[in-house]
Amino acid sequence: MTVTYESAIGRYEPVFGLETHVELGTRTKMFCGCGTTFGAEPNSQTCPVCLGLPGSLPVVNRRAIEYTIKIGLALNCSIASWCRFARKNYFYPDMPKNFQISQYDEPLCVDGYLDVAVGGKTVRVGIERVHLEEDTGKSLHVGGATGRIQGAEYSLVDYNRAGIPLVEIVTKPVPGTGFLAPEGAKAYVTELRDVLRTLGVSDVRMEEGSLRCDVNTSISPRGSGTWGTRTETKNVNSLRSVERSVRSEIARQAEVLDGGGRVIQETRHFHEDTGVTTSGRSKEEAQDYRYFPEPDLVPVAPDEEWVKAIAATLPELPSARRARLIESWSLSELEFEALRNAGALDVVEATIAAGASPADARKWWLSELARRANDMGIEVSELPITPAEVARVAELVAAGTLNDRLARQVIEGVLDEEGTPDEVVAARGLAVVSDDSALLTAIDEAIAANPDVVARIRSGRVQAVGVLVGAVMKATGGKADAARVRQLIMDRLS
Repeated sequence: MTVTYESAIGRYEPVFGLETHVELGTRTKMFCGCGTTFGAEPNSQTCPVCLGLPGSLPVVNRRAIEYTIKIGLALNCSIASWCRFARKNYFYPDMPKNFQISQYDEPLCVDGYLDVAVGGKTVRVGIERVHLEEDTGKSLHVGGATGRIQGAEYSLVDYNRAGIPLVEIVTKPVPGTGFLAPEGAKAYVTELRDVLRTLGVSDVRMEEGSLRCDVNTSISPRGSGTWGTRTETKNVNSLRSVERSVRSEIARQAEVLDGGGRVIQETRHFHEDTGVTTSGRSKEEAQDYRYFPEPDLVPVAPDEEWVKAIAATLPELPSARRARLIESWSLSELEFEALRNAGALDVVEATIAAGASPADARKWWLSELARRANDMGIEVSELPITPAEVARVAELVAAGTLNDRLARQVIEGVLDEEGTPDEVVAARGLAVVSDDSALLTAIDEAIAANPDVVARIRSGRVQAVGVLVGAVMKATGGKADAARVRQLIMDRLS
């Protein structure tokens, strides 16, 4: 690609929009009682209804309706007092009925918005609609180099996912973000994911496909007052890839227009290894899905009191929580983002509630514990240590019972299931040596063993005291308070 993103954005104005598909975390599927466990034996969670066998009849999952209303309310949408499902007819190998039960012209939630922070400013992303449908199955293409059907030796189909409740959240076009368009798209999906996780309606694991995005991108010459032809990059499955796909498409479309070509409305595929998109299929002609009302389902008419009751259960949403924590913990935006990106907000908040200071809670979760979680390949919240135990470690350090080095050993012991922090301290003998007489013995030995260092200190090169402090720390097995040792050495040599 010869046109860089920077040069493209200097001459063209981008517009992006996203269609985000979210698998709801219900126990059973959208229209039947089959389970929804991820990773189950292929085709073990199916029945005549989700396989579309003759004579089977769907029944709407009430919890899925409730979860969708929750999402709509959190996204400031209007909730329809009456809506219905429709049949969307098309053929795809992993769709057993050859049609999808979805919502067409009468969705459950419409006309909302989500505010996101982009480059220090707030961007309001309009929400066109939130509608409910059923997911398709999953095709596995075997024998090829890319995992796609091209070049594969054969394909397998797993219908376990067919029929899982799927919410589609469609934004309105988002203009005006300029150079920060890729970051804006990523920020929106990040904020949306946090909202969905907070609501408890989905595990939003992009790596498992429970949240995936179709990213629409277009560009037009700056000052033209028009919007360009959009492309749709399908099934983008990571936050980083959302940003990279927008960036790649802007540069690619600029190269097409610079060469006198025309951007074609089409679907495209994003490639993680190269960071570019390639053509999928043309969408210049509108697809005729032959929508018609689903004859086997009655309309859905959420009672106003039920919607109010659902609204009353909404938790504190991420934007409100962010503002509260930034103020109460005296954080910068960057410090807050570091906590959020590490998945440590909940455990840090719980550690503070257990008595630790915000600084101490952040310190331990973002350093030692984040490192250990990374080594184990798990989230920090999944570590076998509780916020109360971390708060106790911080308390022991603050009291002078432990120093940071010993505290790390205590954390190691707790993670190895040796007991509580106090039990680990006792069992391993990790308490700081606080008896001055014991420290003075080690100090005198260090002074006697390093006369040249003592001479430098007495001549005014005070920084050399670090050598003696190190010797004392080694002699005490790291169990001394380094600041106290330094003070005692200087008193001894004065």
